Amino acid sequence: GVWRQTRALLFKNCLIKCRTKKSSVQEVLFPLFFLFWLILMSMMHPHRKYDEVPNTDLGPLDTSVLLNFVIGYTPPTPLAREIMKKVAFDNFEEGLITEEYLSEEELEEASVLKPSNFVGVVFKEPMSYQLRFHDSIAMSSIYMESR
Repeated sequence: GVWRQTRALLFKNCLIKCRTKKSSVQEVLFPLFFLFWLILMSMMHPHRKYDEVPNTDLGPLDTSVLLNFVIGYTPPTPLAREIMKKVAFDNFEEGLITEEYLSEEELEEASVLKPSNFVGVVFKEPMSYQLRFHDSIAMSSIYMESR
């Protein structure tokens, strides 16, 4: 029954492996080679541990750089308006220029027209956002040990 079929199948597979020695050796050596290669690469680029940076007073912010700076945001929800109002007026004496856009497409068009002094903010959820610069997207940073 089952034992005889299992034994015949095992014998057949052993015959195939013996007759095709080259492919059998490759099946064993290629994973070992790639494992050795990964270990070698990880040794060439060792894991870096960065020390903690102490809290220091960086001094006042130079707002002259932000004189003609424009921050566009979308979607124009009440919470987004409140956040952008707080960013523009509470943190800077003269206030930043904030513009609201109805869609991401309008925001991208505006970033093309004024690429040097424009930053877009796209609110994905009430407390989640993406920064949009001309021709790029900056994802929110998450601390990662190693790449």
